[in-house]
Parts: sequence; C-alpha cells; structure tokens
Amino acid sequence: MKLLVIESIGKVDTIKKFLGKDWEVFATGGHIRDLPEKSLGVDIKHNFEPEYEYKPDKLKIIKNLQEKAKRASEIYIATDPDREGEAIGWHVATILGLDFSQKNRVEFNSITKDVVLSEIQKPRTLDKDMFDAQQARRVLDRLVGYKISPILCKKIASRLSAGRVQSVALKLVVDREREIESFVPEEYWTLNVKLEKPDQKPVFKAVLNTITGKKIKLKNKDMMDRVLAHLDGGEWTVKAVKKSVTKSHAPAPFTTSSMQQDAINKLGMSLKQVTACAQELYEGVNLGSEGKVALVTYIRTDSVRVSDEARINAKKFIIEKFGENYYPSKPNIYKSKGENVQDAHEAIRPAHFERSPESVKPFLTPANYKLYKLIYERFFASQMAEATYNSVSAEIECNDCQFKVTGKTPKFAGYTAIYQDYKKQDEEEPSEAKLPELSVNDKLKLLETLPEQKFTKPLPRYTESTLIKAMEENGIGRPATYTPTITILSTRKYVEKEGKTLKPTLLGCQVTDLLQKYFSSIINVSFTAEMEDDLDKVATQKLDWHTLIANFYQKFLPQLKVANGDTTVFVQKEPPVVSDVKCDKCGAMMVIRNGKYGKFLACPNYPKCKNIKSLAENAPKVVAKCPKCGKNVLERKSKKGKIYYACEDYTNCKFISWDLPLDEKCPKCDCYLVQHETKNNIIKHCSNQSCDYVQVIKKQVADDGQQDDKQNAQTDGGEQNE
Repeated sequence: MKLLVIESIGKVDTIKKFLGKDWEVFATGGHIRDLPEKSLGVDIKHNFEPEYEYKPDKLKIIKNLQEKAKRASEIYIATDPDREGEAIGWHVATILGLDFSQKNRVEFNSITKDVVLSEIQKPRTLDKDMFDAQQARRVLDRLVGYKISPILCKKIASRLSAGRVQSVALKLVVDREREIESFVPEEYWTLNVKLEKPDQKPVFKAVLNTITGKKIKLKNKDMMDRVLAHLDGGEWTVKAVKKSVTKSHAPAPFTTSSMQQDAINKLGMSLKQVTACAQELYEGVNLGSEGKVALVTYIRTDSVRVSDEARINAKKFIIEKFGENYYPSKPNIYKSKGENVQDAHEAIRPAHFERSPESVKPFLTPANYKLYKLIYERFFASQMAEATYNSVSAEIECNDCQFKVTGKTPKFAGYTAIYQDYKKQDEEEPSEAKLPELSVNDKLKLLETLPEQKFTKPLPRYTESTLIKAMEENGIGRPATYTPTITILSTRKYVEKEGKTLKPTLLGCQVTDLLQKYFSSIINVSFTAEMEDDLDKVATQKLDWHTLIANFYQKFLPQLKVANGDTTVFVQKEPPVVSDVKCDKCGAMMVIRNGKYGKFLACPNYPKCKNIKSLAENAPKVVAKCPKCGKNVLERKSKKGKIYYACEDYTNCKFISWDLPLDEKCPKCDCYLVQHETKNNIIKHCSNQSCDYVQVIKKQVADDGQQDDKQNAQTDGGEQNE
C-alpha cells in the first residue's frame, strides 16, 4: 500500500478516487508541528533556531500518520504547492524519519484526475530553500509578535497583539483616517450645458473645458456668475470633431487578490466568504454521481501565467462559442506586476473548461455558484480579443468659452461578450451618452445651463477590497495572508466596519501610535516590503535565513530596550458609555464595556461591586420551550463557536442539546422531536435514541446567495500573528 500525505481533509476522497485502491490518502489538517503556543520558541543565543513541538491538537493525527507510514511501501507528500505547504511537508518527513534526498514531494496545482495522475509520476525532493524561507517568516513573526505584544498589553490594554504584516496593514487604515480628518475641503464649481442640434435627437451635455484656450478653476459662485453672464446670448458652434476607434484590452486572469477584489465589488461578498468559497471550489464540490470534483485551480497565487495547454483549450472554446474573430490574432500573454511575484502557480482558472457555471449550478450553493461563474468568465475573457468602440469627441465654443463632449458606442464586443469590467458608480464615463451627427461649424441650441457647486473630497476610507489592493501594491504580505491579516484587525477590534468601509477604532489608533513611537523603522510599508524581497532571496538561495534574522534582530533589540524602559503613561483610556440600566446590587448606572466576547454591562463601582450583565444585543436568543421544565431554551455558543441549546434555568434544569428541540411529538413514541440542518435538507428526528423516527424535508431555494462565513478547515498558510 502506498501512502500519500496531503493537507486538507476535504481533498481526501477526491484524490483517493483518482489514485485507486492501491493508495492510502491521509490529511494532516494543516500544520502538525509548530513553535510552542506559550513560549517564544526561538533560541536567540543559538542562531535563532526554532524549537518545534507537536501541536497539542494534532497528537492523535500524528500517531495515526506514523502507524500508516509503518505499513506503507512508499510514502509521498502532496501538501499545498507553496512555502507553507513545503514546510508542512518538511515537518511530516521529519516526524516519519524520511530520507530528504528521496524524491517523494508531489505538487498538485489543481485537483483533477489528469493532474493528479500526471504529477504523481514525477516527484521531486523536498525544497530546503522554500522551507527555510517559511522558517524565516515564522521566526520573524514570532519575534515581532512575542516581543512587541506584551508592550502593547502593558501600556494600553490586555489581549492585544502586534504583527509584522498585521500592524502595517493597520497603519494604512489609521493613516488614511487621519488624512480624512485633517482634510480641508475646497469649494469649486463645474458647468455643464444641455445642447441639441436643431431638429435632431438626442439632446446631450457638454462640460466647460477652457476659457480662451486656458484651463481655469472656478473657485466660487461669483466666478461662475461671471462665466454665465459672459455666455448669455452667445452663439453655440461646433469648432472641432474627432472620430476614432478606441480599444479596451482584455483583463488578466485572476490572482488571489484580484479575485478577492472583484468578488467583493461585484458580488457583494465579504472577504472571509470569498476565501471560504474559493477553498471549497478548489478542494472539490460534490457533483452527484460523479462525486467530489475540483472546479478551479490553486487559489493562492500572485501570478497571471496561463499554461500552454489551458491557452490552447481556451482558444477552442472561444472559437466554438463566439467565433474566430473573438480570438486575438496573437494569444494574450500577461506578465505579473511587481518584483517579488512567485510564479510557481498559474493564475486562478476553471479546472475543467467543459463544466460551465450553469451545468454545475444545481450542485453549488448560491455563493459558490456566483464565485465560480466570476472565475470562469474572467478566465475566458482574458483569452479573448479586445473590445473596440467608435469614439467621437467634439469641441463646442460660445463667446471664447470652450466646451467638450465625448461619445462612445460599441463597435465590437470582444471580451465584453462574456465579462464586464467593474466600475464604481462615480467612475462611469459620462461620454457613453449618444450624440447626434456633428460636423465643424454646426450651430447648436442651448437648452439649459447646469452650474454645480462642489467641494474637493479626501481619499475614501479603505474597504476590504481596496485594502487588499494597497497591500498588494506595497508588497505587504502574500496572497495567503490577506484574509487572516484583515480578519485579525476586526477580531482585535482595531478596526470596525461602517457600511463597507474600514474605520480604525480608538484602540487601533492607540496601538498604531505606540508602534510608531518605538518601532517606526520596523512597522512601516518599506521595511515590510523589503523583508518580503529578502524572504524571496532565501527561497532562491541568494540569502541565508539565519543572516536575515540576525540582521533584523540587531536593529530590533535596541528599540525593544527603549520601549520596555519607557515608563511614560502612553494612552488615556476612553471613558465607558453610561447605559440606562441600574445596577441591581448598588443602584449605580451601569456602563458598557468591551470584553473578550464583545460588549457587556458592568457596574462602575468595580471592584467594590462586581455585578455584570449581558447587553441586550448580546443576550442569548430564545429559540424554544424546554421539553423538561417548560422554561425558555436559549441558543448558545461553545468555546469553539459551535451552537448548542440549553435551558435558561440550567442550575436546576440540566437540559442541553446540540439539536434544536421542537414543540412536536414523535408519532411513534410520543417523545419530543429535535431538528438539525444539512446543506440541502432539514432533518427532524426523535430525541429518544432507541426510536428510529426520522423526517427529511427538502429545503426551498436558498436565500439571495448569502451564506454564513466559513473558516477554512485547512490551515490558510498565512502570517500567524502572535
């Protein structure tokens, strides 16, 4: 029996089906060895060697893996094809005592039968340089997290954390907010005029461009009034007309960040939801009789490269579906932007071109369908011919004031036949309005002047989408780190959402200010980007990882000493909000405080009075009547976030259930029924374990595509902020 070790439990059945009965497929569920949870785990005195230990929650998995390895005739490692996956593979090989010179490392860039069967035939040795790059990142993050976080806790508040990437992302949000706060708007005016060519449609608008051939800024109403007076009674004449054909090139296929941005903007999905859906599409979706099938290629990539095979197959698809003129005369070849792009993996694309979104729609959740459709259409659009437009621009003059109007009509759809580029509402080109046939010296009729007062605006707050874009452009993190980084900013309550925008909290601003005071040379964009470059050099044997860490620590240590030695009170805590609830023990008006599990009511006279209460918005939801005592059953969450149901009078009534109790009796034994849900069904069954009554109810069409955010079952491979 041959043994294949992978990461994700979700891929086991799919790969086993491809490999056949002679193979055992075993999933680690992510990292099985790591730095210790409660200590630094880095031997600073001995060249920063990491002190790995078995992860406590993976002891059973490790034991099972070792037992299976003893029985295996051959062992192969097919963890994810990135640095994090290489590290997991290295730890697996270490635990099993494998020979590192042996070719037992396999890479699957997509979970399809052809790829799996092909790649299993050409294993390589584990890549020590890739592993060292991951080690270096892990040690860096541990040093920053474990050395700086206690300073935050001492000087600001408990349960705070800093991270090499996390803190820089937070600084972007805080800096943007302060730019907005300090921004002084300036008044200006614009002038549009509504015109028509006599006896011709349509009516169109032109905008004031120049006066006597010079650009002019209308700063106030007086200036605008003078322009309007100058135009009064003037003749409107077409002075110039320019006709041309403009082109719009097809967009590149998706990288991780561009997929996340497009899905957030176009589909209205959250970042966590996009990440979870993409993971499911990559690991495989149950397609009925076919079983689990992966629908997209590897989803953590910053490359826009497309394989020759995929390009050839895309060409056939495009010509068959749209016609030969929809395929460019030369194939579209895209180059990744940035110096530190890792090109090991293709861009994100469909794994099976024949599986159209509509053909698999019955098997997908609404959210998965929408994301798959977006990936599918974006990829084929990237391989299609450019779109062309008939463009017209005209200059119209009245009393030495020049107005400009442009118009654009589609000539050839090209890639837009399948995919539309995303534009914000305020970015839509006004030029797409229809124009009458215009010629030089044509006389036009003024219908209306439309002066408008405006004020300059600051840059907008970041959204999840624009923060990802900023992180990518500035070299902050890697594709796998975007989601966990932005997520932890919310978890730590450093930022909060206002609509779709990210607003830093007072706590987030305080943390940023402290880090800027003591660690400005480390917690900044340029240092973080340079460090990513250095990690790439480690992966390509251009830099020793011990040297990288030593150079960093040499700069870091003096800053730590200054921060730890400074006894200055750094922050004034925000006064708590007074509620309208009286403390039933001492009569004081209770205040709203933030705790580990959210907001709660607390007596202001603490520690003399330690009374606390649940805030109404956080109070457990009443979902049923207790089948034992008749009181309310509350929906609660376990420490691991799993929902369960318990009687509100739990001190006296010990009713508790993982399934929702119903006010319905079993038709067989008269015990109460309970209910749980699967993806497609609502299942009612008897609470009496000896009774076999079960009722399966098919769910109706799901709601508008929204689904709960899911955490990846697999380790994301991103920065682990300590």
